[in-house]
Amino acid sequence: MPTELLQQVRVIDPVSGTDRIADVLLADSIISAIEDTVTDYPSDTTVQNCQGLILGTGLVDLYSYSGEPGFEERETLQSLLSAASAGGFTRIAILPDTRPAIDHPGSVAWLQTRWQELRGASSPTPHSPLPTPHLYCWGALTLDVHGQQMTELGELAATDIVGFADGRSLTNLLLIRRLLEYLKPVAKPIALWASDAALSGNGVMREGQASLTFGLPGIPVIAETAALAALLECIEAIGTPVHLMRLSTARGVALIQAAKARGMPLTASTTWMHLLLNSEAIGSYDPSLHLAPPLGNPEDQEALIQAVKEGIINAVAIDHTPYTYEEKTVAFAEAPAGAIGLEFALPLLWQALVETGKWSALDLWRSLSQQPALCLQQKPATIALGQPAELTLFDPQKVWTVEPRSLKSLSANTPWLGREVTGRVVRTWRA
Repeated sequence: MPTELLQQVRVIDPVSGTDRIADVLLADSIISAIEDTVTDYPSDTTVQNCQGLILGTGLVDLYSYSGEPGFEERETLQSLLSAASAGGFTRIAILPDTRPAIDHPGSVAWLQTRWQELRGASSPTPHSPLPTPHLYCWGALTLDVHGQQMTELGELAATDIVGFADGRSLTNLLLIRRLLEYLKPVAKPIALWASDAALSGNGVMREGQASLTFGLPGIPVIAETAALAALLECIEAIGTPVHLMRLSTARGVALIQAAKARGMPLTASTTWMHLLLNSEAIGSYDPSLHLAPPLGNPEDQEALIQAVKEGIINAVAIDHTPYTYEEKTVAFAEAPAGAIGLEFALPLLWQALVETGKWSALDLWRSLSQQPALCLQQKPATIALGQPAELTLFDPQKVWTVEPRSLKSLSANTPWLGREVTGRVVRTWRA
């Protein structure tokens, strides 16, 4: 592989706390030099002027959905991986809610074989410089992710799953207790979502002034916090480490903060759209804003932004959830919950949080790269001498329009459809 020199690029590495302008030399996908100015390099080196560009560690997505197998009209594994790479992600973990579900070793083996096939068929070239991200999968906690009967946990644990999750809320506390007891010695991540379906009722957005104004049934805050309090009681009693998904309320943040202060073995995440938007955006009635959990009220959004900055919430997930045009082009309350986001989460978060000074560049990269890897019990990528190149090259000033033809994803269920976005990934490396 040729040697590459990236000149005067802004290097952002949350592992070492680096945010500096430097030259970076890559040789055979290994970082071989990081200096103010690199002058000693082979004559056949490809040299790129990267002034104004950002070189960060590869992004890691904690959880998203794949259409394949079972819903290939929404998203195939190939389109999912292409979208992830186009968004700067070098690792992505998918939830087991496929058809069939990822609830037995055969499903895991099929998925890994399929990823190897796609990986071998899509080697990066100068004209297509986006390598296939590393694909991980969560193994289901319950059969067919129905929340009724636990899977053969020991058999699944012996496969290449990244951890255990259903991606749906579990309401049977006895089942949750047994799962935590059986999985305690396994030492793989366990991801749970705190949401009470009975309290949510037929709600489609967060309860509050906005839900009254827009005439849509609301979901109360306690639909999250009552379920979260019950989960925290189970976790504290049993002592099994758990990752709590999709935090969306200020009260939920307070419960997590108090639990961590007591030394509970917790990590937590929110999704990128809950940082960018709040319930007031739903005045457009765009079905792509129908999410689960729903967008929070303004005080929830501010609490989430601050909680990620302070580390109370460890990581930001994309929760990429593709649906076809026909599925989403219905009334807001009738649309399935979810939106895509792998291809524009980084630029939109950069513009909303870094450019406004709410977060530093290191804060953003920490929440999208280092911390998601740690939540998955993986070694984070770092930009250091001798390390393999797991990198994302990002142009924060590149302007482009979100249109179906400009997306790698097969689906286009996003409230940014037809709008201009500032910032785009130029290239990724994954040794």
